[in-house]
Amino acid sequence: MTDRTFDAGELTAWLAGMRAALRGERAADVPCGGCTACCTSSQFVHIEPDETDALAHIPEALRFPAPGQPRGHVVLGYDEHGRCPMLGDHGCTIYEHRPGACRTYDCRVFAATGVEPEPSQPAVRERVRRWRFTVASPEAQEQRRALERAAATLAERHPDLHATARAVAAVEAA
Repeated sequence: MTDRTFDAGELTAWLAGMRAALRGERAADVPCGGCTACCTSSQFVHIEPDETDALAHIPEALRFPAPGQPRGHVVLGYDEHGRCPMLGDHGCTIYEHRPGACRTYDCRVFAATGVEPEPSQPAVRERVRRWRFTVASPEAQEQRRALERAAATLAERHPDLHATARAVAAVEAA
């Protein structure tokens, strides 16, 4: 195993882009470099009813009602190996039509907020461990502290909140 690090970019710019992605204004711009950790980590992908393009490209047999969500919300499960069924030998087979959850997923959210991914996601944990943001300006340093404070507060107030939800909520709150 290598200890090579990955450039996560400048924190302030990443944060602005991530917030825009979460508002649905753009897709997250993640330098995956061939990494498929999120696609192989036994994650359910939530798909909203208005995501007609994504739904048209995902076989109905792979969609299940989303627990706790209104009718029409579905999740795409994973196979017996924890892989997204839409992941092929050369990456996502529906990349141009992927659900919004996939368009906004950015594992750097964990590195930015100091939130550890779930233990059940070792590939994501390994990738996150290697991300390094540039945090040079006083503004970026304060943003980093604000993200970490927000994540810590969420952990205290909502200890059962899934790590991904906690990290994303910290980005939205900080």
